[in-house]
Amino acid sequence: MLSRNIETFIGCESEYDEASIVIFGAPFDSTTSFRPGTRFASRVMRSESFGMETFSPYQDKDLTDYNIFDGGDLELAFGNSRRALDDIGDFARSVLADGKLPLMIGGEHLVTLGTVEAVFEKHPDLHIIHFDAHADLRADYLGETLSHASVIRRCNELIGDGKIYQFGIRSGDREEFNYAKEGHTTMRRFDFVGLSEVVASLKGLPVYFTIDLDVLDTSVFPGTGTQEAGGVTFNKLINAILLVSDLNIVGCDINELSPSLDQSGASTAVALKVLRELLLSLCK
Repeated sequence: MLSRNIETFIGCESEYDEASIVIFGAPFDSTTSFRPGTRFASRVMRSESFGMETFSPYQDKDLTDYNIFDGGDLELAFGNSRRALDDIGDFARSVLADGKLPLMIGGEHLVTLGTVEAVFEKHPDLHIIHFDAHADLRADYLGETLSHASVIRRCNELIGDGKIYQFGIRSGDREEFNYAKEGHTTMRRFDFVGLSEVVASLKGLPVYFTIDLDVLDTSVFPGTGTQEAGGVTFNKLINAILLVSDLNIVGCDINELSPSLDQSGASTAVALKVLRELLLSLCK
């Protein structure tokens, strides 16, 4: 049995054996292609969370009414992406083996692959819902196949064509958009139009839910390594999360907050509310 982290995300003070959801940090940003700093997100979010209420007026729920365990941050090998992903996967496997839901806080988006690999072993009919500004479908980035710019391509190669649904995408090279058009993934550019139909089609199926916070507009969320103008509003993201949470979510993550890139702290505050609403939406 795991021991609770000394400093926890607010309202997540349950013991491991009581919890249905396990949150943990994956502080890794070794493949960040522009501005690094996401490795500090989970630590800063824990510390800053105590400036936020545990109660959600969006859902009329309170984090203290549910059993959520904070497993702390993993100790990951910088400079060795494969080893870091394996360590993430091993932790997620232990959580899944105990019948609990893993919720990871990145880190750069590559960390998603480690958890997806673990979840896919348990749920071979896995589907993925992906919110992001970037397609993340490159075959490689500067010759590196394990990159935050290629993470969804690696996931597609793992679980198969037609099982990944991408929303909010507004950046990528031509080959990435062509790759999606070929039927490897289902991509919705710029917004969440069509999400309700996707959710209806995935009822009863195992779903991994990954949220790259740069799906938000830069005016809402500037504290990220690769900013892309033209994103969604905070309220639209929360409504989309609530819609997706009706599915059989078997693993999830949020990633790409880089706290040092927004000295005002506003981006961290946004990320905290997204995490709170995501957690509460998964508490049934």
